[in-house]
Amino acid sequence: MKFTLYTDEADERPVFITGNFNSWNPKDFDFQLTQNDPNNYEIDISDDLLTEEIEYKFTKGGWENVELDQYGSITPNKKALRALGTAYNTVEKWRLNWGPFKDEFFPIAEIISEEFYIPQLDRHRKIWALLPYDYYVSDKKYPVLYLQDAQNLFNEGSAYGNWEIDKKLSILAEYGRGDVIVIAVEHGSEERIKEYIFDNDNIANGSEGKKYIRFITDTLKPFVDEHYRTKKDRDNTGIGGSSLGALISIYSGFLYPEVYSKLLIFSPSLWVEPDNNFPMMPFRVPFKTKIYLYGGEKEGSKMVKRMKIFENYLRKWEKKNLFDFEFRTNINPEGSHNEFYWSQEFPRAIEWLFYNNTENPVEVTPHQDNIQNKNIS
Repeated sequence: MKFTLYTDEADERPVFITGNFNSWNPKDFDFQLTQNDPNNYEIDISDDLLTEEIEYKFTKGGWENVELDQYGSITPNKKALRALGTAYNTVEKWRLNWGPFKDEFFPIAEIISEEFYIPQLDRHRKIWALLPYDYYVSDKKYPVLYLQDAQNLFNEGSAYGNWEIDKKLSILAEYGRGDVIVIAVEHGSEERIKEYIFDNDNIANGSEGKKYIRFITDTLKPFVDEHYRTKKDRDNTGIGGSSLGALISIYSGFLYPEVYSKLLIFSPSLWVEPDNNFPMMPFRVPFKTKIYLYGGEKEGSKMVKRMKIFENYLRKWEKKNLFDFEFRTNINPEGSHNEFYWSQEFPRAIEWLFYNNTENPVEVTPHQDNIQNKNIS
């Protein structure tokens, strides 16, 4: 069967077709279209690979670069019958690195406190809450994700760039997957390394990770649960970060599995624990814990190797009945150790951790209500 594509927006990115014939892989080189001129593409797919009714979409190499309609909104799956022999298609616009982002879906960024007191460390810290765009016009309760290094998560002007999680949460909300509260804890600047190192004075003299974990778990979480409409149970509570922030999140999940069921682990600093000697609390029945692991091949010669070793330890700990792990690992061949790549990965991690999705966002019913059109009582 032949699929043709016309698009006004011409750029150098290759075009792929994805659908129920290739497990919705958005960058499958077996399904890359041939470009005939700046605006026209085509591909022939063997009928043997196709079902009677075909569902599909076009991408420019990933869901962050998927097709859009003329208004920059998500499109429903395209459909065609194999018996037709040819499917003629038009794409009006394309996403570029998840953009464009719609203002009406942006989360509400609130400062919980400029100087939230940390009794375990006898110091203060600025803490943010990013609330779903419709938080104040609904009565829903929400799962919560605690993230480290808030300075690098969404505010413009950070020294190393930022994850742009406000923009990424707006994209998720557009797909009906933005019902998550993110609590962003700023790092302690010169205290950062000590707070994110659990118990290794060779790395940080006077490491304070134990106390920091107790602060998030025993002090901050109860405060958040009291002041916001949260789902308090472990199944709706996650923690995460990147680099050392990812490392301290691993410790948090292993020491408090009754509190956290979801770990977002980006480019973890596993060199601090090369032997994976993570302390774990023994429980009669192991807790089921989801771990999303991400790393880039250009982060240094040992990043991916250490992540693979860590994966093997996860399996060993499962066999010892210490945990019941479900984990997904994504290695980006182009990824380096910086905020841009963590930003790209954030929506995928949120979807998998909080929405149990084994599918792709194209298969989700669009959620494009504008809150300005809702009746507010």
